[in-house]
Order: sequence, then C-alpha cells, then structure tokens
Amino acid sequence: MAKAIWNGQTLAESDEIQTVEGNVFFPEEAVNRVFLRPSSTSSTHPLKGLARYYTLLVDGQENPDAAWYYPDPKPGARKVKHHVAFWRGVEIVTT
Repeated sequence: MAKAIWNGQTLAESDEIQTVEGNVFFPEEAVNRVFLRPSSTSSTHPLKGLARYYTLLVDGQENPDAAWYYPDPKPGARKVKHHVAFWRGVEIVTT
C-alpha cells in the first residue's frame, strides 16, 4: 500500500502503483481529485513525453505544480498512462 500525504490529507492511496525513476505513480481512480486544480504548466521528458501538472489545494493552502501526469506517454512509459505522481513536499508512505 502506498499513500501520498500533504498538509495532513491523504491525496492518493493504492496497492496498484507504478514506480518510474524513483517516482511513485498512483492510478487516477486512487487520487482524491477534490485536492487537484488544473495548472497551465507543462514540461517534456525525452523518454516519457509531455507532462501536465496540477496544483494542490488543501485547507486553503496551495502547493503549485506538485502533481503531474503524462496524458499521452511515449511507448517506453505507457505504464504511467492514467497515473498521477507527486513531489514538492508531498510525502509518499509505503507499507
């Protein structure tokens, strides 16, 4: 089981995670979307493709671009399609 926690709230929880380059990706359905706000930020990874971001909003506090996903990953990263990863102070706890 893995959990993503920030500002005292569980953002995601699942047994069905994918780990890529040390980052834990949670299935979309395991993410509590009430905490996600769309961001206009994007970046490109040479092996994974275009990443899009979410800003977290928990109890009135924002964590800009602290979650990301690959809407159409390149072939080598297909396993992270429909998954979301977290960083920027988000604690990932595995049991």
